[in-house]
Amino acid sequence: AYDLVYDHRDEAEAEQLVDLVEREIDPAPGAHIVDVGCGRGRHARTFARRGYRVTGVDLSEEAIAEARQRTRPALDATFLQGDMRDAPCHGCADGVVNLFTTFGYFEADAENERALAAMTTALRPGGWFLQDFLNAPQVVNTLQPEDTHTVNGVTIAQHRWIENERINKRITITHDEDTETYRESVRLFTRDDLTTMYQNVGLELVATYGDYDGAPHTEDSPRLLLYARKPA
Repeated sequence: AYDLVYDHRDEAEAEQLVDLVEREIDPAPGAHIVDVGCGRGRHARTFARRGYRVTGVDLSEEAIAEARQRTRPALDATFLQGDMRDAPCHGCADGVVNLFTTFGYFEADAENERALAAMTTALRPGGWFLQDFLNAPQVVNTLQPEDTHTVNGVTIAQHRWIENERINKRITITHDEDTETYRESVRLFTRDDLTTMYQNVGLELVATYGDYDGAPHTEDSPRLLLYARKPA
C-alpha cells in the first residue's frame, strides 16, 4: 500500500537528495551515516552505493525486512528495527539523516524533541545532521483537501485536513471489493519551531534549503531542509 501511494518518491529523487548532501556537506569518504526513519531504504541504498557505511533504523519490522531484501549484499548497509526516540548508538555516526518528513509523529512536542535528541546522541562531536521536512506555510497555503487516482487497477483516495496544528491524511485504497483505510498525522513544525528544538538538543543550524536542488528556503518552497552540526 505504501509503495502505491508514494510511487512517485523513487530512486531518482533519492539520488537528487544525496547529490545535495555531497555538494553542501561533503561527507568524508566512507563516512558512517545513520538514516533514522529509513523506511524501505531507498536513501540508505543510495548512500551505500556511493561508498558510505550506512545504518538504517525504522519502527516498522516490515519496512526493515524489505530494506534488507532490496539491498545488495555487497553494499555496506545495515538495517535495524527500533524506536526513533532511542539512540541507535552513542557518538558512532559522522552524519545522521532524517528524510521525507519522518518526524513530528508524536502528540507531545516533548516526545518529538526526545527523538531529535536521540539523533543528536548518535552523532560524534563535530558530526552533521540533515533533516528533510515539510514546509508548513506552503502546506497550509496549498492544501488540497481531496484527490483520487488509480494505479494498476487500485483506486487511491486521499482526504487531508489541518487540526490542532497537525496535517492529517486519511488514505482509502480500493481494489476489486476490498477496501483498506490508513491515517497519517504529522505536527506542522515551522522553521522557527525546529530551530528552537535544535538549540534545545545541542545542534547548531548551519543552513536551510527549500528543495532537493539546494534553492534558498522561502515560505513558498516545496520542502524545508535543515543542515546542522553537533559542536566539536
